[in-house]
Amino acid sequence: MMMALFLVGAFVWSLLEYTLHRWVFHERILGRRASHEHLEHHAKVNWFPPWSSKLKAAAVVLGGVGLVTVPLGGAVVGLSLVGGIVAGWLTYEALHRAIHVAGPRSAYGHWARRHHLHHHFADPRKNHGVSTPLWDVVFGTFVSVEIVRVPARQAAKLPWLLHDGHIAAGLEGTYQLPDFVVADSPSLARTA
Repeated sequence: MMMALFLVGAFVWSLLEYTLHRWVFHERILGRRASHEHLEHHAKVNWFPPWSSKLKAAAVVLGGVGLVTVPLGGAVVGLSLVGGIVAGWLTYEALHRAIHVAGPRSAYGHWARRHHLHHHFADPRKNHGVSTPLWDVVFGTFVSVEIVRVPARQAAKLPWLLHDGHIAAGLEGTYQLPDFVVADSPSLARTA
């Protein structure tokens, strides 16, 4: 029973991930303060909110879940659900960071980068799920992505994307630098 509840908690995390990302961080239903760090991450794709901020938010969310589930189902039920949510959250954190700092190693890794970076660079109203497209499909915000157009000013901040000033081998058909060429030097130059 504990394992089933743990898995339910991980599934609940996927909905929390989508809900927080879309409505709290982008649509600002809790005000600007909650979305400030997230929007800074959009502006600087190699910047991440500090763990202290993430842990404060996690304490609020997990505390709320625990306050509801422990009295209703007991400690085993509550802690199993919270444990699954924590596992989902930590998996999301690792995946999200990897999307930005490391190249893809699997078909899922390729998909996750296309899906998430489209959200960053093409349409922040779409593809809010980082670890799964499930809730994007449910809420009508899913967009299938084959090619991601990466602004040149952001491309250098994704260390896995460029090699010798060009899109890295094996990624040329998936990522483009629109209206820009990469100079022979490490800096990026605009075409005339």
